[in-house]
Amino acid sequence: MSTFTSGEFTNNKAGYVEPRRELNYVSLFSSAGVGCYGFKQEGFKGIVSSELIERRLNIQKANNKLQFSDGYILGDITNSDVQNRLHAAIHKYSKETGDSEIDVVVFTAPCQGMSVANHKKCDSTLDRNSLVVEALDVVSRIRPRFFIAENVRSFLRTKCVDRDEVKTIAEAFDDWLSTEYLYTSKVLNFKDYGANSSRTRTLVVGVRKDLLCSITPDELFPQKKCEKTLREIIGHLPSLEEMGMPHRSDIFHNFKSYRKDMRDWIHEVSPGKSAFDNTDPNKRPHRRCKDGLIVPNVNKNGDKYKRQRWDNVAPCVHTRNDIMASQNTVHPADDRVFSIRELMIMMNIPSSFKWVSEDESLLNNLPVSEKISFLKKHEINIRQSIGEAVPTVIMREMAKNIKNASLRIDS
Repeated sequence: MSTFTSGEFTNNKAGYVEPRRELNYVSLFSSAGVGCYGFKQEGFKGIVSSELIERRLNIQKANNKLQFSDGYILGDITNSDVQNRLHAAIHKYSKETGDSEIDVVVFTAPCQGMSVANHKKCDSTLDRNSLVVEALDVVSRIRPRFFIAENVRSFLRTKCVDRDEVKTIAEAFDDWLSTEYLYTSKVLNFKDYGANSSRTRTLVVGVRKDLLCSITPDELFPQKKCEKTLREIIGHLPSLEEMGMPHRSDIFHNFKSYRKDMRDWIHEVSPGKSAFDNTDPNKRPHRRCKDGLIVPNVNKNGDKYKRQRWDNVAPCVHTRNDIMASQNTVHPADDRVFSIRELMIMMNIPSSFKWVSEDESLLNNLPVSEKISFLKKHEINIRQSIGEAVPTVIMREMAKNIKNASLRIDS
């Protein structure tokens, strides 16, 4: 275990005491790295980041998330070759830096990879198909000081397959980690903990048992903060009227074009109401047959084509935030979905975060035609990455708590 010697604490100008040993982290199923960017903000060094989709891993590379290039692990973590590359990258970091201690493992396994519906034990394709089990295996093998798991509300109740046995994820945690870790789970709405939008998730935080004399898992969770309204967080941004045209000074303040006749569906919709509430059937979401017959769209959950309220907390951001037919995507005043810039603010993604390797100032100075081409190429990937993310501020707050805990542990 790495330890501090006398004189290894320094004071910065603000009086904040920091260890000279650089803390580090491993991130699994990290998508574009939006959440764990909070660890980078707090000075943690990235060792490994695993992701299945290359275009999202490229976003991480644009942000220089890791110390060494071979720490970017592309591929299916259930594959033995991918696992070997992951552990080799961790070993290289330890060898190159002389630091054998892993501080944090963060994992946010895709929720669709956890559920095992109609499981048949004879179906070999389902053997160990639960991605969270792979993360538990990594934690068990490398023994970090702390781990953080984030997922949907029903995370721990979800069934998974672990070594040919169907069990709940809570049971899998217990089987893999309870001997060496004390961990606590909480269901939190992140809007109550500093996030700019509503997002109810399960957080599981673990502390290695040899550290319990200095820290407990409860101390690492984010602290409660006051809610913020949509008006407070994005009300200052300029209105957007022309479809498909980004704002002249911000390429990411934009919205995708949609069928012109759809504007009638939402133009007169009041905040808090949906286009399905319109009395005129021509102004309710529909499709028109060749013979002119109107076929109404199905309104399944009541939040499609719904205009948001300025004085409410921003809604949960979903992956299909580019279309009005998704959940709670319509701007409080403009006839459009939220822009990328607005979504970034709603998910507490700092302006320093990069979606591509080019500087944003260069993108903003492109000719309009090139801006439109750039957005056509990257917008869907950016929007989906935002919808899959953990709000950056949540992970940053937890990173701060881990830094403070590390001072006590190593003093």
